[in-house]
Amino acid sequence: MSQFARRPEPAPLDQSAVARTLAPFTAARTLPRAAYVDPDVLAWERRHLFEASWVCAGRTDQLGVTSATPRAQFATRIGTTGVLLVRDAAEQGATLRAFANICRHRGHELLPCGSGTTRNTLLCPYHGWAYGLDGALKHAPRFGERVEQADDLALVELGVAEWGGWIFVNVDGQAPPLAEHLGGLADVAANWECHRLAVGATHHYELQANWKVGIENYHECYHCPLIHPELSRISPPDSGDNVDDLPGLFVGGTMDLAEHADTMSLDGRSHGVPLPGLTDAERRQVLYFNLFPNLLISLHPDFVMTHRLEPLTPTTTAVECQWLFDPAAVADPGFDPAYAVDFWDLTNRQDWAAVESVQRGLNSPSYIPGVFGDHEDAVYHFQTMVASAYAGLPVERGVVSTSSTTGER
Repeated sequence: MSQFARRPEPAPLDQSAVARTLAPFTAARTLPRAAYVDPDVLAWERRHLFEASWVCAGRTDQLGVTSATPRAQFATRIGTTGVLLVRDAAEQGATLRAFANICRHRGHELLPCGSGTTRNTLLCPYHGWAYGLDGALKHAPRFGERVEQADDLALVELGVAEWGGWIFVNVDGQAPPLAEHLGGLADVAANWECHRLAVGATHHYELQANWKVGIENYHECYHCPLIHPELSRISPPDSGDNVDDLPGLFVGGTMDLAEHADTMSLDGRSHGVPLPGLTDAERRQVLYFNLFPNLLISLHPDFVMTHRLEPLTPTTTAVECQWLFDPAAVADPGFDPAYAVDFWDLTNRQDWAAVESVQRGLNSPSYIPGVFGDHEDAVYHFQTMVASAYAGLPVERGVVSTSSTTGER
């Protein structure tokens, strides 16, 4: 189940503390404090959990580099590396490529991060070096043929793949294929047909907490009765089961809808279009998954919600939350996504307040790693995946020998 073509070097942490997280479920302790506050640990994570893995860069259509847009370019960032996403010049089915957003002359960015354009070349605005859409150097002003014909001055190509309407980048190019990373998640999510869904709303948050704290909170609903009274009326906090017997680098499972509810909204009613490919059972559940390391995918009967978490500092995280709907719903002039957006924005903000309180506790030298309850097995799964990488081992979920409900969120 490892995501790495090679094992990572151990993280700069007390390895005896990491080993306690990797202990059997009933004896394990949560990750050590330094994992949430130490800049050296975050630098290690960026190299080994983000740049050495498959990380979601966003929705293909939102980044403007769909297969129907030849010569499109968009710049983003994964870990510490600027990434330039590029479609080639084919008019149909244009191939997607990813390059380090670094000119081979002096290192200037080819495009500012977050910006896009459409043209036949990749042009450095510093000294005018120009590259083809395949990354080959085409023109270096006043350098002549001795440089322009040098094969070793092409842009650095990165791993890139698409799934479900999202673009994934592997910066070091050494990870196994994305299909192996996804494993059984691709089949579990197949009926939602995420590739054809349209973005109905996007919210951005800045979370005053380590990126892992936000994901750990997502993986349990032990907190739901106290923190989320609205959610608890729509979905019983102790409902559902984890999906822990399939391959792939993901953690998650199901929660059930209350008898009166059609979806996750303040009144339990849907004001959208039911997704057509779902089974009867899938229409009565919400599925919550973390595709390691940092993409959260929440599958509802009538929409899909995602969270992409990007660590900014050891104690701050940028979160992009998107709501995806059936294209027929979004195309309807009278459609209002607020029924889903308002519910989850309220829930998000309740979560952020709790998570930021956890981070304040973690910031204190008095913090001592805690324990896992029977209903927190998904948190244990996530933490053992992180801890196995910290230890320089293949990334794997810890085994929970006793059955327990997911409490996913």
